[in-house]
Amino acid sequence: QVQLVESGGGLMQPGGSLGLSCIASGSIFRINTMGWYRQAPGKQRELVATITRGDSTNYAGSVKGRFTISRDNAKNTLYLQMNSLKPDDTAVYYCNADGLTGSLRSFNAWGQGTLVTVSS
Repeated sequence: QVQLVESGGGLMQPGGSLGLSCIASGSIFRINTMGWYRQAPGKQRELVATITRGDSTNYAGSVKGRFTISRDNAKNTLYLQMNSLKPDDTAVYYCNADGLTGSLRSFNAWGQGTLVTVSS
């Protein structure tokens, strides 16, 4: 009943910037924590950043100071602004959200992912 759709991935040169968006839709009463995760080729999926409904954030050490996570609760939308991109940022980026559906059932949803490639 809850769907997440990411957008904004693409190809960028090292040092460049890219912004990702994730829109949650469906039967949603409330979204609690949202987050971005990524999976690089040959690597396990890892946490990039999370943000609570009250805008408390947490970042992986590898992206802290370069990436900014934010959300618009009224729009059920999550953002990730990525600056000073490095080749090792190359990965499929996934959006995640947990909360309550319109029928007050807990949910944990994932998007399909959007590919970010950082290469010169």
